[in-house]
Amino acid sequence: MKLLRSIRAALAVLLVAGSTGAFAQGSPMATAKAVFAGGCFWCVESDFDKVPGVISTTSGYTGGTVAMPTYEQVSAKKTGHAEVVQIVFDPSKVSYAQLVEHFWRTIDPTTKDSQFCDAGSPYRTAIFAQDDTQLKIAQESKAALEKTKPFKEPIVTEVVRGGVFYPAEEYHQDYYKKNPIRYKYYRTSCGRDARLQQLWGAQAVKH
Repeated sequence: MKLLRSIRAALAVLLVAGSTGAFAQGSPMATAKAVFAGGCFWCVESDFDKVPGVISTTSGYTGGTVAMPTYEQVSAKKTGHAEVVQIVFDPSKVSYAQLVEHFWRTIDPTTKDSQFCDAGSPYRTAIFAQDDTQLKIAQESKAALEKTKPFKEPIVTEVVRGGVFYPAEEYHQDYYKKNPIRYKYYRTSCGRDARLQQLWGAQAVKH
């Protein structure tokens, strides 16, 4: 009996040690969030999903006054919200500053309340900073870009503190993956990539 109890005790110690190790190995990674408005959120998702260090992208709405808005409400231009994408990323692999630099080259920052073929305030471009540090980084990036941009027009993209983020309806999530033919037709016919090439040249993010 003493031998059996000793074996059980030893097994218990091993189990505890193994569990502790498993928890240590499975501890969640440190992540951060960024929110960008770049016109159609289907396109913004597509442009950021390919960035190393980006964990997930979620289409949604922010910047307005209506709680839990629907796509129909936002599209009617009466909520004040913009179409945005919330990005969860691993700061050890990609910095917020790098995401901001990537963002600039996926949009036309010279048009107010529109992007490419989509017109209206829901399609405005904006950086919705999640804290003071992000706000400072985005403001400095915008100021630096004003001096180095390869086009003459002024940058009208907003840099503001972000508010509540409302996820869009499920059918909008990963739209470019679920409906690749329709998505490609929309993106091409909207002239997004042609305009980006015109604005940014070799700096434009390749789709």
